[in-house]
Formats: sequence, structure tokens, C-alpha cells
Amino acid sequence: MSDVNNRILLVEDDQNFGIILRDYLIINNYDVIHAKNGMEGFEKFKKNDFDLCILDVMMPYKDGFTLAKEIKEKNPDVPIIFLTAKSLKEDVLKGYKVGADDYLKKPFDSEVLLMKINAIINRNIRTSVVESSEFEFEFGDFHLNSKLRHLSYLDNSPVKLSPKENLLLKMLILYKNDLMPRELALTKIWRDDNYFTSRSMDVYIAKLRKYLKNDESVEIINIHGEGFRLVVN
Repeated sequence: MSDVNNRILLVEDDQNFGIILRDYLIINNYDVIHAKNGMEGFEKFKKNDFDLCILDVMMPYKDGFTLAKEIKEKNPDVPIIFLTAKSLKEDVLKGYKVGADDYLKKPFDSEVLLMKINAIINRNIRTSVVESSEFEFEFGDFHLNSKLRHLSYLDNSPVKLSPKENLLLKMLILYKNDLMPRELALTKIWRDDNYFTSRSMDVYIAKLRKYLKNDESVEIINIHGEGFRLVVN
């Protein structure tokens, strides 16, 4: 995955708390832009690209719900976490209706916020990777055309992959040298994550290993309990 720090828009009108939270996120390798109210927050949002927004609900000039609606109108895919001093059911439901991905009640554990941010951003990265429109891939001495489902080794005649072999290999290539989560492949390709689909995927991994055995620089490694890595040396 990218080594570039993810950028977060933090909109929090409590200046002391906002500065502390901003600095905490920066220490944890996020690029953070802090705005002190909803109007300032939207102006900063329009001028920058963000991977996630953290919005306080109760703010002067423009509350978090109104700001979230404006943000979603401009970019419906950007995830939003709301921070609130209230935990009324109506407010929580309102937050989710305007597109919140999560909700945290003040005071909260900063490590919990960090875990939620990581989970949401990683989920978005995985979705964008899996839905990639790219279909021509070079790895080691192999070439994959995922539209034709053709896997070629050097100048040899291509092998026609089955639909599941093709999708699984494409996902492994998109995660090349990184972990491809087992549950992601199961839900995207098999549409279910259970014992039987998991065993089925293991069979397809074994088939792909046979196709790739001609090139010693290419290997599919099992990361126990986590997933697989397509390693290309």
C-alpha cells in the first residue's frame, strides 16, 4: 500500500482539545488539517483532498450535521466520524442518516479513535484496490490479461484461467508483496466467508501455485489466519 500519510480533516471548535487531538494524530503518522468551526471546515475541505473527516457535532456558525451534508454532496465517498458530547439516540441516528461511518461520545479513548480511523481508511483502500479497472499485469516472467483470463509465461501459449482463478490472481497481483486478506477475497469472489468457501479458496490457491511454479521469483505465501501474499522478488 501507499507510504503517503493519509490526510484527515479535523473540525473541532474546542481549540485546546482540537490541538491535542491534531497533534496526537500527527504523531501517529496522519497529515491533519484542523478547522475551528463548520464554515472554516468546509472551506478547507474544498481546497484539499481528504481520506477521512472527523467532525464535532455541536459547533458555532455551522453544526457537524450540516457540514457533513455539504461534504457528502461534494464527495460522497469520503468517510466521516462524528464526535459528540451527547449520546441521544435521535442524534446518533441523524448522524448515520447524513452519512456517518462512526460515532464517538466525548470523552473517548484516543486509541479507540485511532483503531476506528485505521479500520475505515483500510476498508476504503481495499475497496478501491478490488474495484480497480486495470486488466493488464506483468509480474515476474508472467503476463495476465484479466479480461481474456489469459495467463502467459514468457513466450509460451497462454493458459485460460477459470473465472475464480482469474479474480483471485488479479486480487493477489493488486496486493503484490502485501497481505491480501482472506476474508476480503471470500466476500468479493465467493460472496460468503465460511468453512466451505474457505476450503474452496485454498484449492484455488493450490491451482495458482501450479501455474506459477515455472518462475522461482514468484511465490504465493500463506499468512496463517490472515490471508496470502503474492511475493515477487
